[in-house]
This record gives sequence, structure tokens and C-alpha cells, in this order.
Amino acid sequence: MAVAKSWKGVLAHFNRAPEGVRACFIYLPALLEGFPLDVSLSYVFAQVELAHNLSLYCGVVKQHRANAVLARRAIDTQHLTREGFRERFGVVFGQPVPETISEKLASAEDTRDRVMHGKSTSAKQKREAIGNVVEYAREYNDFVYSIARLRPFGELRGFKGRAKSVDPSTTRWMLKGMGFTVS
Repeated sequence: MAVAKSWKGVLAHFNRAPEGVRACFIYLPALLEGFPLDVSLSYVFAQVELAHNLSLYCGVVKQHRANAVLARRAIDTQHLTREGFRERFGVVFGQPVPETISEKLASAEDTRDRVMHGKSTSAKQKREAIGNVVEYAREYNDFVYSIARLRPFGELRGFKGRAKSVDPSTTRWMLKGMGFTVS
């Protein structure tokens, strides 16, 4: 994304995003208008974390037919770092997120880290980071949809379909094999 010259430019970029992405970041317009950019940046990254966790959960349940209750518990108790997410994503979906997509998030993460750790950042860097997260969400959604028919940044109702889940015992072994902590 070209760097927007104001929060209104970021908002215009956001408004061009697909409906599912806009729904995922539903509070972004109000945050951009009424709060410092740091607040908007924190919010979009909270939504990225949510979408990443939903990706893994839905992937395990849909692609591998895991028991939904055990899968939810495993995902919720798993401490995921950025690298840990990338590793688990590759295991669950059988391929990594393409570097061209990951780069957008990585550049935004640099700005996010500086903000969260009290380092100086310009408004331009924050606007660019927020725009990159919105672009990442769009491209990530398209990629995950292409390999698993899921859109983590958006509506996931009915994502599993009618597929039957494997029994809880098998699910435990499967999740352990994928590197998840299972109780």
C-alpha cells in the first residue's frame, strides 16, 4: 500500500477492502477518527492474533476432522509466538503462508513492536503499518481460502460442513503430533 497522508487515507484504503475484512476490523473506522493511531494499530494486531488462532482451529477441525472441543482447548492453551504460528500453520495446512503475504505483516510488526515498547515512531509509519495489516488480511484470506475454503478474517459460520469428527482419543494424538499442547 502507498502510505496514506492522513488517517482519512487509511480509512479510504480500509473501505476498499472486501466485506469480510471490513467486518473483522469493524471498529477501525471509529478508532481512526477518534483516537491516536497507536490505538488503531493495537486493535488491528489483536484482530490478526484472533484470525491466526481461528485459522489453526478451523484448519484442525475442517482439514483433519479433529474434535472441536479438544481443538479449541488446544488452540486456546497454546502459547504462539510469530514463528510458532508460522510453524503450526505449515503443519496444519501442509504449506507455509507465502513470503509475499508474510512480508506485509512483518513490516507492520516492526512498527507495532516499536510502539508497544515505547520507541519513537512517526504517524506515517503507523498509517503504513495499519494499511499493511489490512492488505495482509485480504491476501491471507485469499490464500487460506484457496487451500482450505476458509476466510479467517471474516465469517466462519458453517466452516466445517457435515464432516464427522474423529473421536477425542484420536484427536489428542493428532494434536500432539502437530505440536499442540493437549491436556
